[in-house]
This record gives sequence, C-alpha cells and structure tokens, in this order.
Amino acid sequence: MPMNHFRKSPAMSRPAFLRALALRPTAIAALGCLLAACNTMAPHYDRPAAPVAAAFPMAAASAAAPSTGVLPATQPWQAYFKDARLDQLISASLANNRDLRVSMLNIEVARAQVGLSRANEFPTLDVAGSHTRETGLPTVDTVGLAVAGYEVDLWGRVRSLTDAALAQLASTEEARKAAQISLIASVANAYYAMAGDQALLDVAKQTLDTRTDTLKLFQLRFDNGVTSSIDLQSNKSLVETARVAYVAAQRQRALDQNALELLIGGPLPAQMAPTPAWADMALPDVPTALPSEVLLARPDVRQAEQQLIAANANIGAARAAFFPTITLTGSYGTASPSLSGLFDHAAWTFIPQVTLPIFDAGRNRNNLHVSEAQRDIATAQYEKAVQSAFRDVADALAGRATLVDQLSAQQAETDAEAERFKLSNLLFTNGVASSLDQLDAQRSLFASQQALVEVKLALLQNRIAVYRALGGGWTEPGTPAS
Repeated sequence: MPMNHFRKSPAMSRPAFLRALALRPTAIAALGCLLAACNTMAPHYDRPAAPVAAAFPMAAASAAAPSTGVLPATQPWQAYFKDARLDQLISASLANNRDLRVSMLNIEVARAQVGLSRANEFPTLDVAGSHTRETGLPTVDTVGLAVAGYEVDLWGRVRSLTDAALAQLASTEEARKAAQISLIASVANAYYAMAGDQALLDVAKQTLDTRTDTLKLFQLRFDNGVTSSIDLQSNKSLVETARVAYVAAQRQRALDQNALELLIGGPLPAQMAPTPAWADMALPDVPTALPSEVLLARPDVRQAEQQLIAANANIGAARAAFFPTITLTGSYGTASPSLSGLFDHAAWTFIPQVTLPIFDAGRNRNNLHVSEAQRDIATAQYEKAVQSAFRDVADALAGRATLVDQLSAQQAETDAEAERFKLSNLLFTNGVASSLDQLDAQRSLFASQQALVEVKLALLQNRIAVYRALGGGWTEPGTPAS
C-alpha cells in the first residue's frame, strides 16, 4: 500500500534546502544500485562448434602460390589494392555510396537503442511542484524531486535487455564492416571488369582492322578472277564476326562503367578509367596453408554470433519475468500551506509496489519459449554463416589453385595461334597454302586472344574473391593506410 508521510522539521533556509535537494539524486541512485542484482538469468554463452572441416581443401594445391602471403584481414585495403586509380575510386565509394551510408546510420540507431536500455537501469528524477486548493481544506504548495516507476532490477531483467541491445549494436557494427568489404570488392570487380572489356574491345578492333584489310585483298583477287566467291564470302563473314564482337565489347564496357559509377556514387572521371595494363594489376596472394579458424575474422560471421549473443540475453529477460517485480515511486521536497513558508518544512513520499505474477494465461511461459526458439534459430543461422563462409573460401582457393596454371596454358596457346596465323598468312600470300588454312588461323587466333583476356580477368577477380572470403581488410572511411 502507498505510504505518505509529512514530517515537520526545523526551519530550513533556501540554501540548505537546495543542498539537501542536490544530495537526494545520489542517494536514490545509490539505493537502486544496491538493490539491483549484478548478474542476470541469461544462460551461460558458449560459442557453438564450427560445423566445418579444420582446413580448407586445395589450400596448398598450387605450387605457383607463395607460402609467405599475408591475410587480407591483417592489413588495410590500401595495402592490398595498389593501383592508384582503383584506390581513389574505392575512397570515393566509401565516402559517397548510399548503401554504406545506410549501414553507418544503422549503427547510430543501434547505439541510441543501447542508451535507451541503459537509461532503464537508473531512476528518472524530475523536479515537480503543485498548488492544491480544495473547498474547506487548507491550501498546500509543494516542490521537490520525484522518482516515478523505477524498477529495481533484482533478477537482471533490465540488465539482460541492455546486454541484448549491446550485442545488437556490435552486430550492426559488424554488418557495416561486411558492407564495406563487399563494397570494396565490388568496386574492384567492376574496375577490373571494365579493364577486361577494354582489352576485349582492343582485341576486337585490331582483329576487325586486320580482317577488313584482308577482305580488301580478297575483293581485289575476286574482281580479277583469282579467288572464288566462297573465299570472298568467308572473309566477309569473318569481318562481320569481328564487328559483332567489337560492338558487344563497347556495350559491355558502357554497362560496366554504369555499374562502377553507381558504386562510387558519382560520374567516373576520365583520368580514373582503367586500362588493360595487366602487369600493373597484380594482387598479392595469401598463405598456402589456412586453418578454418580464419573464418572468425569475417564480419558476417561475427555479426551472426552477436545476434546469437543477443538472443541468449533475451532469454534472461524472459526468465526474470517469472519473478516478483519491485517498482519504486517517491519524492522528496517541501510542502507548506502558504507559499511564503514553502522552504520551511520538509516532506517526502515513498511508495514501493510489488507485483507477483500469479496467473497470466501462459504469457510468460510462452514468451520464454519464444526467446529460447529465437536463440536456437540464431544458433542455426550462425552455423550456416560459418558454413557459407567456409564454402566461399574453399571456392576462392580452388580457383587460385587452377587459374595460374590455366593462364600459363592459355598464354602458350595464344602465342602458338599467333605464330600459326603469321605462317599461314605468309604461305597463303605466296600461294603455298589455301585460303581455308588462313581463315581458320584467323578464327582460332581471335578466339584464343579473347580467352586469354577472360582468364586474366578471372585470375584478378579470384584474388578479389579471396580478399572478400577471408574477411577483407578494412579501415574507417578516410583513414590512411598504416
């Protein structure tokens, strides 16, 4: 039951009253801290065992990969991508990309939610005053500090909610890191894809020019009755094939530029456009032997774990709801029947209220079941995140183990086809070989040159995939490399 008590005291001056008033918040807060429990009823958290193998397959299958590589997560992205133009584009994307901006603002929301949860652990103090006048009763004026509805956290319910909010904040921060790493990798992929399309464009243009010149020669030979109509038409077909490839490469390059401009949040400066200088686009490799523990460096895995920790903390809040709740309401100040004597008499109220759940139609029990089920869901999601991360790394390492050898073989094939075309063209010009040999050599060389560009691009994109799969290297936007 509420208890109200007004007590007369010796005259109190205004300065004395104000000093007493200033001491009351500390006393009330200290009382709450003493009554509140230090522990919660949340289950003890143990990180689930990773449902993956201890090591990655094909981690050391490529002899060309050095064993002294550096893990991307141990260095900033500026040290991994050393192309000056690409670095400027990545910096622009970190400053202007809207998706990343949303991720950063979500952190502010989560941080404010933590502040709200923490505020519930302390009493709210208000300055309150009133003037009461009723017929037949004396007038009463009051002023003082008031505490309304402060829950004494005996069972750790409020603390569990704060722990859950803190874990959600950490999860949101990891989500932002994952978004940044994904953005960096996407910018690099778009940059190299645009460079690859420019290389294909150059190959198609060179081939188109060569075939156009050859067609002029065949047209002249046909007009003089030296060659057949079928040879002329075959050469025309080769010219149009090269023209189709040239136009397609122009279109794809434009699409890649549009994608890159979306990522960087603005137009692509002309001086920032990539060029197919493949020797300048080498990316560092990673160590050949990698344990699966490196997955713990991935922000998306850490994000999933923080969500699991938050779900675990919510169980503590659900368990605490089965126990009595103590709520305090009170005030301390002065009361007087006249305004002139307002600071002459001290007055206080203290209203503790105990609520014990007896019958709630299973609300608390079902709420606990919901919290436990959500914890189990979060556990499964964490394990799935680990498994997905393991596959990402395994796929990237499998590509690394084969693409270097594939590039070497493709380069050898292109060199051989170039020599074959040179010889067949020479033999045809001297009347030793037929036009069919020369035409076939042209087709094979063009296809081999296109395949070489695609393999070079695939190797670069594989290194980017390794960067992303191993947790990347990230710094705050605008932070220089160390």
